[in-house]
Formats: sequence, structure tokens, C-alpha cells
Amino acid sequence: MSTDQSRVVLDASSLKALAHPLRVSLLGSLRRYGPATATQLGERLGMSSGSASYHLRQLEKAGLVTDDATRGNARDRWWRAAHRVTELRGEDLDPADADAVDEYLRSIAASYTLLLQQTVNERTTMAPEWRDAMDMSDYLLRLTPDEAKTLAVRLHAVVREFRYDVPENRAPEDADRVSVVLQILPQPDSAVAEES
Repeated sequence: MSTDQSRVVLDASSLKALAHPLRVSLLGSLRRYGPATATQLGERLGMSSGSASYHLRQLEKAGLVTDDATRGNARDRWWRAAHRVTELRGEDLDPADADAVDEYLRSIAASYTLLLQQTVNERTTMAPEWRDAMDMSDYLLRLTPDEAKTLAVRLHAVVREFRYDVPENRAPEDADRVSVVLQILPQPDSAVAEES
């Protein structure tokens, strides 16, 4: 697993640890809300503290979460995300890991779907300026694989120009959390249909 202080590039071991939707949710919750105990995470995500503890230990073995040494006591263990960003580079993985990649991506898709549903459900209670700022757009483009990669690189660069949601970043008083989900999804079936 290649890492720096803020980013982890998944290897076979960490990928397999994240090929479970509950683990993706646990890691996402720690990144979004900060350190927590298994009991707090269980309550937040609707699972038992025992189940949360088990999955947290699996994430710990993979180096994705760690103890928060600044909190806790002999009775309560606090967990924190070890990195701010997870990166999947499929080209770096063994083809034998294809099933784990697919399971991981299914878990990510499920978490995106849940986030989208929650946001749409809460839209009516948002401040008007946030309702106006919300955007759900899609574009159908015709690209080569190289162009799609270039597009992804450029979009990621634009997003990185803005503040990450981390404590050390001082944000304006009117700033709030915003999720930006970038998806470049090949549509191979449409190409086949056009050729028929």
C-alpha cells in the first residue's frame, strides 16, 4: 500500500478490507465527522457496536484506521481515519484482484446513492442559498479512453483548488460541508446499440 500523510493508494490487502459496504461507511464517517468510538459509529450508521468494532479492526489491519491517541481511556477506544483520501489505481493491481475491485466499487456506488438520497430528502429543509447552490448535472460525451483520463485529471485538479474539510483549514463563517462526486462512466452498451 502506497501512502502519504493524507492519501492512501489501495493495494490488494487494503482493497479487500474495503470490499464491504459497512467498512466503506465506517471509514467515510470517520473522515466526515472525525474520531469516534465503535459505539458512536454504530449508532450513527445503524449497526451494533460489536459489528462496528469487528469491521474497524479489519480496517486497522489494512492500515486504513488507527487509534486516536489524543482521546479515549481504558474503557473507550477512539478511532480515526488514517488518511483523508483513498485512491484506487486499477492498473497497479493484479488481475486476480478484479472481484475485490468490483466489490469495492459496488460499496462506493451504494454509499454515493445513499448520500444522494439523503441530500435530496433534506433539500426542503436547506437554507435557500444552499438549495440554489446544489447541482446534479450529467453530460453525455464521446471520448477516447485517453481523453476520459485527461478529463478526470483536470476535474480533480479543479476540485483540489478548494478547501478540504479538515480541521486545519480555516473556512469562512458561511462555509459548510459539500460533497463533490466525480464519475466518468463508460457507456459501452450505447456504442454496441448504435452499431447494430
